[in-house]
Amino acid sequence: MKNLKSKYIGYAFLLTSVTFLAACTKEYLNPNAATSGDVLTSAKGLTGVAVGLQKNYSTTRAGVLYASITLNGLTTNELISINTGNTNEERLVAGGVQVDGTNTVLLSIWATSNKIIYDADNVISNAANLPDKNYAAGLIAHASIFKALALGNLSEYWERVPSSIGQNVSFISRVEGYTKAIAVIDNALSVISANPISTAFFSNIPSGIDIPNTLNALKARYALFAGNYPLALTSANLVDLTKRSTFTYDALNLNPIFEIATSTNNVVQPKNISLGQTGAYVPDANDARIPFYTVVNTTVRINGFGAATFAQIPVYLPGEITLIKAEAYARQATPNLSSALTELNKVVTKTAAADPFGVGANLPALTGTYTQQQLLDLIYKNRCIELYMSGLKLEDMRRFSQPLTDRKRNFFPYPFQERDNNPNTPADPTF
Repeated sequence: MKNLKSKYIGYAFLLTSVTFLAACTKEYLNPNAATSGDVLTSAKGLTGVAVGLQKNYSTTRAGVLYASITLNGLTTNELISINTGNTNEERLVAGGVQVDGTNTVLLSIWATSNKIIYDADNVISNAANLPDKNYAAGLIAHASIFKALALGNLSEYWERVPSSIGQNVSFISRVEGYTKAIAVIDNALSVISANPISTAFFSNIPSGIDIPNTLNALKARYALFAGNYPLALTSANLVDLTKRSTFTYDALNLNPIFEIATSTNNVVQPKNISLGQTGAYVPDANDARIPFYTVVNTTVRINGFGAATFAQIPVYLPGEITLIKAEAYARQATPNLSSALTELNKVVTKTAAADPFGVGANLPALTGTYTQQQLLDLIYKNRCIELYMSGLKLEDMRRFSQPLTDRKRNFFPYPFQERDNNPNTPADPTF
């Protein structure tokens, strides 16, 4: 994030403070501080909350991005735990009943995602009241991206997700969670279509995120996860694959993978240069994505998007969108295997120079006749490689019917913080 945006971040935490104060028996008021009403009725205040959404999602060990990459990686064998003293990570490696509601990695995703949804709702609803509709459109679209990401993360890891934010909320299915994320995105797309985002808005938020392309990319992702293949294909076709959309970092907000794992070599690292894949899914020896994502320095270490302090992390990869198209073609009611193979080969043959992020397999094209299952196996293999450490593999393993023995858990128990305070919390899954 840019340093000049840091002044806004404090606003993001004001709402939480005000909420907790209301529940206390005593109030300690600062007459010089902004009230929640001030924050939520001004463009400046709402911008601060919007910037805070990005900070909460994409930075620090408790951020959803880092916690999701860690949880996903350890559960699906992409990553190993380096330090046995890191109890929560070690229990994720052990899996099964060793992962319970006390796990702080789980709690980071659960609590921070719910906070993001709460804050995003405040931005979305209150920005609509601003007189500058073009600036408001930027606020709504930006907040919608992070609300959708938060809903998507909850839906990936838990069988049921909260239907709303508040006390004693009910729960909906995870597919309904993805559908809800799509509805949030649709609203944002409608808003920016009616009122294009102003340049003034972009000057007040961290650079890096391409809002229109990100909205369509996330819509394609969650439509695929929800099994709506026509919508996934339509949305993927709207994404400009030449553009980058990234979380950016600076001296105040460091790349969390580098800061926590790479620079210290104390938390997680790649399991091996096969990216944790086995059998038919092991990357080809000449696959150029292996040296992109890993580097051997005595042991296998993180490279790619966690290689440097200020390295940008993609919100989505162009290769993901192409693979969504391939899978949608292969899974639609009448499979179009020819188009699926065409899209898959775009990823297989892509060079680093042809990719906005430098991710390229640079392999020969796949030729011949493939059955639907053979193509799906190849799509899964390439998703595991192309999207390494993206936090998406667990969803892929379920969708592609990979053996339960290949992952440490299928779904996760609910944090005790939720269970102790909400009688509607569902029963924990057996695995």
